[in-house]
Amino acid sequence: MAEVTGTTSSCGGADRQPGPRPGRGRRLTALLAALLATVLLNGLVPASARGTSASSEVGTESLTATVSITEQTPMAPEADDTLSLRGTITNEGSTAIIGSSVAARQGVLLDSRNAINQAMARTEFVQEVDGTIVRGHGQDIGRIEPGMSRTFSLEVPVSALSLGADGVYQLGVTLTGQTEDRQWDQILGIGRGLLPWQDSGEPPGTDTQLTVLWPLVSRTHLTAQTGADEEQTPAFRDGSLLEEISPGGRLHQMVTLGAELPVTWVIDADLLASVDAMVEEYQVYEGDELVAGDGQEEARAWLSALREAVREDEVVALPFGDPDLASLAHQGRDVQGALRQLAVATETAAVTVETVLNVKPTTDYAWPVEGAIDPSIVSVATSAGAHHVIARSDSLRDDSLPHTPTAARPIGDGNTAIVADDVLSTLFTADMSRTGHATLARQRLLAETLSIAQQEPGTARSLLLAPQRMPTGAQAQAMAEALRALQEHADWITFADLSSAASAQPDPGANQRVPRDEDYPSRLRQQELPTSAFQTMRETQRTLDDFKVILTRPDRVEPPFGNAIRREMSNSWRGHESDAAEYRFAVQNGLEDLTGRVHLIQKSPITLSGRSATIPVTVENNLVQDVKGLELRLTSSRRLGLEVSETQEIAVGGGHSQTVKFSTTARANGRTLLEAQLFTSDNKAFGEPMGFQANVTSITSAVLMVIAGGLLLVVLAGIRMYTQRKRAARERDASDDDVPVGESEADTSGVNTGTPPRGERLDSDE
Repeated sequence: MAEVTGTTSSCGGADRQPGPRPGRGRRLTALLAALLATVLLNGLVPASARGTSASSEVGTESLTATVSITEQTPMAPEADDTLSLRGTITNEGSTAIIGSSVAARQGVLLDSRNAINQAMARTEFVQEVDGTIVRGHGQDIGRIEPGMSRTFSLEVPVSALSLGADGVYQLGVTLTGQTEDRQWDQILGIGRGLLPWQDSGEPPGTDTQLTVLWPLVSRTHLTAQTGADEEQTPAFRDGSLLEEISPGGRLHQMVTLGAELPVTWVIDADLLASVDAMVEEYQVYEGDELVAGDGQEEARAWLSALREAVREDEVVALPFGDPDLASLAHQGRDVQGALRQLAVATETAAVTVETVLNVKPTTDYAWPVEGAIDPSIVSVATSAGAHHVIARSDSLRDDSLPHTPTAARPIGDGNTAIVADDVLSTLFTADMSRTGHATLARQRLLAETLSIAQQEPGTARSLLLAPQRMPTGAQAQAMAEALRALQEHADWITFADLSSAASAQPDPGANQRVPRDEDYPSRLRQQELPTSAFQTMRETQRTLDDFKVILTRPDRVEPPFGNAIRREMSNSWRGHESDAAEYRFAVQNGLEDLTGRVHLIQKSPITLSGRSATIPVTVENNLVQDVKGLELRLTSSRRLGLEVSETQEIAVGGGHSQTVKFSTTARANGRTLLEAQLFTSDNKAFGEPMGFQANVTSITSAVLMVIAGGLLLVVLAGIRMYTQRKRAARERDASDDDVPVGESEADTSGVNTGTPPRGERLDSDE
């Protein structure tokens, strides 16, 4: 950007009269047309709007230059001050600007906030409402090539601005000149500023308080991953947090600037936990690799500075991870366990802030994104115990009121909406690295608060400024400069903390009706997390719940993964849908990998011989801690063919394995499918089942041969006995046939049959 110092024109710079110039007689027709336009304009515009001379102004066709006021001092001048105006002029047209000069214009009273809005929104030059040129204090600029810029510096006595009653005045700076294709004097550009003016020396007759939120919020940095070592070294997604807390970084500036300002700190406890994790050994992802982090010194320094900064101020703790209340209300409310996550996040936040900062925060405030609310958001926001919802006036509108109401509004069920002023809250959302934007934002804050203070004399009111959640460093600097200007120059404003704003007496005429669901901005609804995201969170939480019951040290697993689940609900994922899905996937996979370290070792097919046998099954624990409370069950697909013994209880030391044996009873041969499964003490399956095949041969071929031989012997013995009995029967039948008819067996007793009669002795010698 070229810089031209220029000289102050003795005739007022832009006060030159249009007309023919030497050597340009060939353009006489164009000049006459311009003169005719000027005459017509002077005939149509009242003399009061044209200034002291009807011919002292020129018209405008099309603004081709941008005029930006980059410095305006003093910010709230007194009658005998000289106003310094510095800025830049940029030629936005396609041809060069020639013979140009710049000058200030007299102040135009803006008697309402609506008038301020209209003046700041206007882009064209309108002579009737943009004030009369201030003569004698302009500056020649000369030639500006297309796309090029020049600087200007004006010193204008306040007395020359024709300021009247106390109030807010528009302050204009115009560029007057020609272009190469339109060589007659015209207004080529205008820049507008605001000037708060109190000549009477009397402050407005109202007690106007301003509460300013100072947010310390960042995006998600910590992963759920921790090292497998005993120290559980935390892992960060990247090194951006170190950049933010280092000198010159965004969060470093927020703490440094906020320490000197009358603000209420609004802190995401996840940010504190993340920085606190950097105090000791930690790791950072560089691509796909983890490397050692080296930000310990910066982390300690930032936390120390923050502790000192908040020591005397009010601290509001957002739920851990800064959950997206609108997404939860619209997409996740019906997903089981989602609201419970918000309650846990609130509890965790209070403990974290108190532990890290040594201050007791309040968790009684919910802050939906951009302060947009509807009944479902209010219901979810208050479900975790908050009774105050920070809304914004472009959501909870008061269009029918002629004045700006106080921030606090009862909205039913004992809850209060603290309604931030949407104009004040969005003043610093532009690119504040551009000095002109920062200067205008500062002056507008002064002007808007003065205009509010002049409303309803004698009426006290409490205002709230709730800026964007994550201001850039330049935006933080612009806010700090504007707040310091209020402190030093705005005797119409006093500062108060958020609890004072919440307890202020509500304006009875203010809108207390929460907008309908269908009135929620579609732009914000499109940025919400999908229902599938909350379903993934539910599954991850279930996996975590089933896992922690078997651990002897669940504190090593539950905090990192539980907090990671809550980070998945963060407002910081808005506009980063793919990053959010990737983070959820990484958390779920990380937990599944961890649970998979306790598993059954796969068995190959086995053969069971005999009616009774044992089957060994091995459980391996690759965690660094012991597991307990597990049960191992072995089931057979053929229960009548193979019976398995009862469940086995399992407890395995970290880094070890345990083998248990199941006794079996075979009742039939054949192939059997067996499945081993671990269960937790509450009868939930843990991990994947392990299946294998068993070939049951309870009666072997050798046994069958022995049995067959035995059966053969039995059969042969039976045959032999049968034949002997048959022979004996035949012999008896033959003996009976030799006895005479009529003789009985008793009559033959005396016959020598080889058997001596009873009572007689048979000598073997006879």
